[in-house]
This record gives sequence, C-alpha cells and structure tokens, in this order.
Amino acid sequence: MNAPDRYERFVVPEGTKKVSYERDTKIINAASFTVEREDHTIGNIVRMQLHRDPNVLFAGYKLPHPLQYKIIVRIHTTSQSSPMQAYNQAITDLDKELDYLKSAFEERISRKLRRVDMEY
Repeated sequence: MNAPDRYERFVVPEGTKKVSYERDTKIINAASFTVEREDHTIGNIVRMQLHRDPNVLFAGYKLPHPLQYKIIVRIHTTSQSSPMQAYNQAITDLDKELDYLKSAFEERISRKLRRVDMEY
C-alpha cells in the first residue's frame, strides 16, 4: 500500500550521516543535532542525560514528522562549554551507564543460574 518499507525506519541510507550538526547563528552556544533513524527512545534518554550537565541551559528534542525517521536534539550551553562538548559527553556517559547496567544484569543472571544449579 502507501506505507513505507519497515527497514526504512532503521537503516541509514547510503551517503547520509547518522548524526549531523548545525550551529545556531542567532544564539551563542546553541546548536541542533539531527540524528537519523531514531525516535523518542533515544531522544528522551539523550535529553535527560544532557539535563544532568550543569553547563547545559536547555536541552530538548523533537520528531519533525511521524514519517520522517529522525530526531532533532537542540542544545544551549553556558560559555564554559559548547553544544558539541555537551552532546559528546552525554553520549559517553550514557555508554558507560549502559555498560554498567549490562554487566550488573549479566551478573544477576549468572548468580540466579548458579543458585538454580545448586538446588538440583
């Protein structure tokens, strides 16, 4: 029918960058990042991580249109930082946090499996 193919929501087209950066010309230390093939899941997590940074004055995201598979993350920072630094730090911190969650989950699963093995 008229619906786009499902893979279009996830696969970044050849020649398209996953993340693009556009500096705001009207506001100092403000920029927009367009993240291709992502939705509210990543947008909200990145926004919340940016809010943890004391140098971030504003962080928000939007989906331009339901059939455009991208988010636009907007960041405004103090003069002690830049939007690029804040974005990179947020992604690095999220990566560390997710690694910690993964290892904690795997540890709990292995403990549970050892306990089950001992019962038999």
